[in-house]
Amino acid sequence: MQLITVVGARPQFIKAAAVSRAIAATVTSDRPINERILHTGQHYDAAMSDQFFAELGIPEPAFHLGIGGGSHGANTGRMIEAIEVVLLAERPDALLVYGDTDSTLAGALAASKLKIPVLHVEAGLRSFNRHQPEEQNRVLTDHLAELCFAPTDSAVAHLKREGIANERIVRTGDVMADAARIFGEQAEASASDLLSGLPLPEGPFILATIHRAENTDDPLRLATILEALTQAPLPVLFPLHPRTLARIAQQGLDHLLSPLHLADPLGFLAMVLLERRAALVLTDSGGVQKEAFLQGTPCVTVRSETEWVELVECGWNRLADPADAAIMLQAMDQQLDLDTSKPRPLLYGDGDAAAAIVTRLQES
Repeated sequence: MQLITVVGARPQFIKAAAVSRAIAATVTSDRPINERILHTGQHYDAAMSDQFFAELGIPEPAFHLGIGGGSHGANTGRMIEAIEVVLLAERPDALLVYGDTDSTLAGALAASKLKIPVLHVEAGLRSFNRHQPEEQNRVLTDHLAELCFAPTDSAVAHLKREGIANERIVRTGDVMADAARIFGEQAEASASDLLSGLPLPEGPFILATIHRAENTDDPLRLATILEALTQAPLPVLFPLHPRTLARIAQQGLDHLLSPLHLADPLGFLAMVLLERRAALVLTDSGGVQKEAFLQGTPCVTVRSETEWVELVECGWNRLADPADAAIMLQAMDQQLDLDTSKPRPLLYGDGDAAAAIVTRLQES
């Protein structure tokens, strides 16, 4: 099988690290898969992109489009055009996409219109907020996909409810559980190097990440989130996403950063280690919510909804209105009281999702 995989953003790099390893292992089998990676450039900052490829051992992209920094519509349109050029020249047997970014939808649309089968890893997730760009991307991609690799039972149920045929749905478990298994021990082994130079607070701390447009592009909401962080019950380590840093400067909110322990964007291994060691994670990221759970750390998600509803249902994640500092602070207190000594539910499989995906590809 000749496969092109589209990636463009942090969550996709992490998932690709697990799946590409399993694909590479097929080289000696009687049904080898030849994978080439197409990087759209959606995360064009080296600290958000190149660093992940280097430390996670992801194959170098065969194609790099360098498309990023524009609006959703501009980026998606440019990506579709550029991906189509690659697909017309290469004519792969299938195109694989991850998650819910503009890169995901662009790849799915370009391949579908050329009658190239689309394979969607992390299919079936729903926040049920159709105003959210990620929700639009994931729903459309699922309905374009030839195969929907669903990580959970609830994801399977969502796909069936929307009329997607059973033969197009494959329940695999979650590749993020694979990544937690593969890289958790690696991060611990390199702890001294990974944490060197970071402004770590003394004692227990909260790890915070904020980057979503609905939070960063709204001056009042961004100010409220920062105010809540300055009043947090524990010191806050705050790696600053480039989008967030730019919006803070544009909106004149720099003065709210002084009580926080600021860091540059971090690679995945450093984030895994900090998620393990933090008393609490506060985020608006879809992936970081799940990473925190897989590392055994309670989470507060500053959004009104989440695609990982099972984490809220089991208590390891709590939603908090990003427009209300008091609610965010209450949620932090509640999650810091969570009894983390109890066994976590096995929500995402046992870390063999990539093998299940590759086995299904070899059967195609």
